[in-house]
Amino acid sequence: MSHPVDAAALVALLEAWAPQQRWFPAKGTATRLVHRGSAELAAGPDEAVLVHVLALVDAAAPTVAGTPGAASSGGSLEQLVQVPLVHRRTLPAGAGAGLVGELPGPDGTPWLVVDGPHDPAFVRALLELLAGGASPEGPVAVTGHLAAGAAAPDPGSPSRVLSGEQSNTSVIVTPAQGPGVIVKVFRTLAAGDNPDVVVQAALAEVGGARVPAPVGWLSGTWPSAPGPAGEPVHGHLAVAAEFLTGAQDAWREALAAVTAGRGFGEEARALGAATGEVHLALARALPTRASGPQDREDLTTALRDRAAWALLAAPALTEFEPALQARLDAAGSLLPDGEDGGAPVLQQVHGDLHLGQVLHAPGRGWVLLDFEGEPLRPLAERTRPDLALRDVAGMLRSFDYAAATAERQGADPAATRRWDEEARAAFCEGYAVATGHDPRAQRRLLDALELDKALYEVVYETRNRPSWVPVPLSAVRRLLPDG
Repeated sequence: MSHPVDAAALVALLEAWAPQQRWFPAKGTATRLVHRGSAELAAGPDEAVLVHVLALVDAAAPTVAGTPGAASSGGSLEQLVQVPLVHRRTLPAGAGAGLVGELPGPDGTPWLVVDGPHDPAFVRALLELLAGGASPEGPVAVTGHLAAGAAAPDPGSPSRVLSGEQSNTSVIVTPAQGPGVIVKVFRTLAAGDNPDVVVQAALAEVGGARVPAPVGWLSGTWPSAPGPAGEPVHGHLAVAAEFLTGAQDAWREALAAVTAGRGFGEEARALGAATGEVHLALARALPTRASGPQDREDLTTALRDRAAWALLAAPALTEFEPALQARLDAAGSLLPDGEDGGAPVLQQVHGDLHLGQVLHAPGRGWVLLDFEGEPLRPLAERTRPDLALRDVAGMLRSFDYAAATAERQGADPAATRRWDEEARAAFCEGYAVATGHDPRAQRRLLDALELDKALYEVVYETRNRPSWVPVPLSAVRRLLPDG
């Protein structure tokens, strides 16, 4: 495998660049990068396309002698990230936004380092793999898989990076013939199957029209640890699906409505029905089970762990610690025990549902996207059967965000609060019509899940948009016993 630049110099360059990117998962923490390995997707005299897998490690962890930046066995591994890069002599048109920096090659001549999704050479290599190709064997290996009945777009198709994304990087591909495709490159990696791949494929098999049709995905293997001890592990690197031309995301539609003082009840009701339809389809496509005593204990443990994590990560929550403890002390009684036949069914859920994860497509209505779940959660949690009510709580939090955003832009606070209440009620009504179950019938459990989501939001805003912390903080205040 050819490496046009020195690996240690590349890691140093990425350590300065990666924390500034929206997808970087460890903002606000002291980390350093450990290079786990690369896969070469394409190579030539003037450009090389490589996928790099790097570990984010506690900056205070010691290093192994002779291994630049590698963590010792006692180091604290936090996250794995994928950084596709194109190393090239000259910058192609339109790739300037992805320029990472410049490094000397072995002969001293400069190489430009470009973030892959912004470079047509990477997109071309990715699409060639998607049709069923594979990279050469090495520390990191990449294999493409085409969904049943799908066709990969022409590798030479024009592409552009989707702006505004946070946890991943998506590329819109627009071939001259055939439908457009959106390829999501996962930035945070985990060993195991990513639900964004598994769930969309399963829904396609049962005819789920409320999600985009899958086109294919890239899987990969990489070392589980630095050096010879690193056994290969498997996971997903990217997923491709149909691109819904002319679609408008629900966040923009909701924000436009609340800003203009226009109701959103009809739209929210249809969105609630669409969410219910997806939950029913998920229950048909993937395993479900009745909850039991262990699930009551697991729910309590999960709520406690989230609260403890949030309290450590977000100083603004300190004043709420006693009230949070009081809520958690009562958490065990929130999940019905099933003695009267009312135990909730656990199933695969979306896991991170909000208005930004939904599109309104012409002639198709609401379509749900991005079944990856919350990227900051461990993969095992995101693939575990869960309460469908968690997705409802996520959408209710999103209505609150839309109202708060409008208020921050000058809208009347009383009017935005009324808009929020009406949208929330309409969403639950639509969900009840589709599923036969009104989420408000389990008010205490719904409030607890909404609180859990608000704690996650406080941590996210603390790390990414500190001026927005008051938005989820007000929800925490409202949802606690003395709020």
